[in-house]
Amino acid sequence: MGCCFSKKSRRKSPQKDSSLPAGDESATGNDLPETNNTALGSNSNQEATKQYSWDKREKVDPKDFMLTGLKNETVGRLPGKLNGQQFVIQDCENCNIYVLDHSATITIDDCVNCRIMLGPVKGSVFFRDCKDIKCVVACQQFRTRDCKKMDVFLCCATQPIIESSTGMKFGCFQYYYPELAFHFKDAGLSIFNNNWSNIHDFTPVSGETNWSLLPEDAVVLEYVPLPDPESDFKSVRISTEANRSIVPLTKGGRRTESEESCLFVFFAGDYTTANARKLIDEATTKGFVLIQTKEVSMRPEDVNRVFQNNAESLTEWITQGPVVALELNGDGVVEACRSIANEMFNGTKLFVSESKNTSSRDVDNFFNFADMQMGLRLCGVNRLVRSSRNIGFLDVRHEREAEEAQRRKTVACSLNLWIRQDETTQDFKQQ
Repeated sequence: MGCCFSKKSRRKSPQKDSSLPAGDESATGNDLPETNNTALGSNSNQEATKQYSWDKREKVDPKDFMLTGLKNETVGRLPGKLNGQQFVIQDCENCNIYVLDHSATITIDDCVNCRIMLGPVKGSVFFRDCKDIKCVVACQQFRTRDCKKMDVFLCCATQPIIESSTGMKFGCFQYYYPELAFHFKDAGLSIFNNNWSNIHDFTPVSGETNWSLLPEDAVVLEYVPLPDPESDFKSVRISTEANRSIVPLTKGGRRTESEESCLFVFFAGDYTTANARKLIDEATTKGFVLIQTKEVSMRPEDVNRVFQNNAESLTEWITQGPVVALELNGDGVVEACRSIANEMFNGTKLFVSESKNTSSRDVDNFFNFADMQMGLRLCGVNRLVRSSRNIGFLDVRHEREAEEAQRRKTVACSLNLWIRQDETTQDFKQQ
């Protein structure tokens, strides 16, 4: 049987006790306040121990994500130190800077005569008011403003943009350290989407050239040296050899020596990246040149437009994921690629141009589609010449310029908000 002295009856007991004689007030007074004090104490403890989501986050010190006012030093961040955070470099002179980790965005302001290596950046890398910079950069977006004399070994998923900048020279990204492949993945970047030579100048000057390409035989070590053996980076195994680079070395917008190109496409599978690398090694060993690469997703209607007569047999293969395409160049490259496909990739899902007569059309159709898919403008001598047969694809306008102008207005504001993150959190908690 239940007890008649329930919690409900206890809560009503003060009303009943109000009719007690004056002599019993002491007993009643001793009981009630003691019970209330206990309850109040319990509530205050609960309030003291209550935690909000921002209390559980690891405290971030903005100073850990900045390099400011340094001179004649070798500095940076080791793998695992940034883990996708934003980073700021400013007012540095004659420094060797190595950011060997992936990050969200990086801004570099007012730096002079520095050598800089930036690991994969998920968003934008923005150089402002810098001079005499030599750097290796991998990012989603690359921007410069009011910069002079920069040599950049670049991997950029979108079209690099310079503004009010002169003496800019660009080459293909060539770098390796053990964690770099994982950092590319963490930053959401594909090693096959590199538009390093497709530069757009927001502020061109008639009769002048603000940018050019580095010599094809440019060696990274002659621009960005390895870290000092006595520095904190001595334990990181770094290589700048082209054959070890995570990003394939491409010819980009440079003029080709042969009019014959071949399209080689790997469809999604367990070894797509490994197979693409194997093909590159085999083809370059035979003397052929890798012009460009792309990794994009395709829909059935895209397959019909790009592969045309071969579309029916390829449509079912695109459902597994994005495709990796390579353009190889050289006399006899089509025949050589078909031979490599039969010998090394028998049973692999792939497409290879069938003949020299159709290979140029294959290359044009695929890479024009890929550029439009990724929102890129077409440029470069080779692309314009080859695309003259498909002039419809050249209707790519400057629709992204307005978006970029708006982005530039907000980039400084967003950086300041990040730096004031802790202050904002405290203000919110007080309210």
